[in-house]
Amino acid sequence: MRASRALDPAAPAAVYRIAAAVELAHTYSLIHDDLPCMDDDDLRRGRPTLHRVFGPAIATVTGAALVPLAFRALLHGCRDLALPADRTAELALALARGIGAGGMVGGQWADLEAEGFGTALGADGLARIHAAKTGALFEAALRMGAAAGGGTPAQVGALGKYGAGIGLAFQVVDDLLDQSGDTAALGKTAGKDRRQDKATYPGLLGVAGARSRARDAVDQARGYLRAAGIASAELEAVGEWVLARHS
Repeated sequence: MRASRALDPAAPAAVYRIAAAVELAHTYSLIHDDLPCMDDDDLRRGRPTLHRVFGPAIATVTGAALVPLAFRALLHGCRDLALPADRTAELALALARGIGAGGMVGGQWADLEAEGFGTALGADGLARIHAAKTGALFEAALRMGAAAGGGTPAQVGALGKYGAGIGLAFQVVDDLLDQSGDTAALGKTAGKDRRQDKATYPGLLGVAGARSRARDAVDQARGYLRAAGIASAELEAVGEWVLARHS
């Protein structure tokens, strides 16, 4: 995990079990996000979505099964790293908060509730949705990596804020790609935000304003790292990748 390497270049490979825990939780969110009762999408990563192949019931159960599996992978990773009980609990709490009602799930709910309101939601309301729907999982991933790498509370906090900022930028760019991208390149159906009248940054600020907001989020995120004395070319590169991505 990049956050671990930022603090400890010799971080053992076992940290990737913890990274797998985050990705398992992320995959659960994608399966459920694509369901007919959510965003009702036919494609994910260029392939038919799970519910299109196996039906909504199987997709729902599969997504739910990934949540305990994520925590199992996390606990195995903490055990392999011989992390003390209090640090293991810190990682588990970070993941639970990131994907729970105060984070990703709450953001998904708020996103659904905002359909049809468009620009009436305002910049602050949209920022809250994006911060929860996407930023919270990014924040959890960075906090977990920092804690696994032996970070101090200040370092864990700074990396968490970096993750939240990068997550916001990621979602803003996602909004832009949905508007201007190609379904084949994106691996998911383009143009769905407008058809579902989703609240988005391009809809609120225009394309140029949305791009500027994404850049501001990345620059602010980098500021947290620099203020904490964390020098990481890898993390700096992640920010630029987020801004430049096409899929």
